[in-house]
Amino acid sequence: MMQDTVNKLYAMLNFTKRADFLAPLALRLYLVPIFWMAGTKKLANMESTIEWFGNSEWGLGLPFPELMAWLATMTEITGAIFLLIGLAVRWISLPLMVTMLVAMFTVHWQNGWLAIAEGSGSLFANDRSIAAIERLNQAKEILQEQSNYGWITEHGSLVMLNNGIEFSATYFIMLLVLFFYGAGRYLSIDYWFSKRWVK
Repeated sequence: MMQDTVNKLYAMLNFTKRADFLAPLALRLYLVPIFWMAGTKKLANMESTIEWFGNSEWGLGLPFPELMAWLATMTEITGAIFLLIGLAVRWISLPLMVTMLVAMFTVHWQNGWLAIAEGSGSLFANDRSIAAIERLNQAKEILQEQSNYGWITEHGSLVMLNNGIEFSATYFIMLLVLFFYGAGRYLSIDYWFSKRWVK
């Protein structure tokens, strides 16, 4: 009896695999605007992007800043297009993952995990995010005294950006899944290409 119930439950779960192409499609479509906006923003002001990549005082301090800036920019733009149409998704995931690793370790690492600052009650809070919450509370007090605070926060509360690795790590994990599982069936060029050419 128990075995029959388990078998039926697994059969129900296995039935959903007919729509398993939706998972990689959702990951791809989620990542498209992220990489498109990141790449086109860099491209719009390439001179300052190169300067930011190379400057060790207030930027990333990377070697060969012009080459690195162009590689990152074109990887993000090309990656967005390839993810959108489902072309070479496993291949483009690799340089996009490298881009996320570089972002994590050069831009976000010193800020800890949190993308949005949280106070001392949070497991992932660090000194930086706790100090940011103190600044946020002071900013809220000023706004409450000097402005229409209800109107300002009508569509959401004020937050303080912590700029930790949370988002970059999340995008890395999503790309890792795409690297191993590919673009998905039906709604990708990769699927139709492999169906026609790959044996």
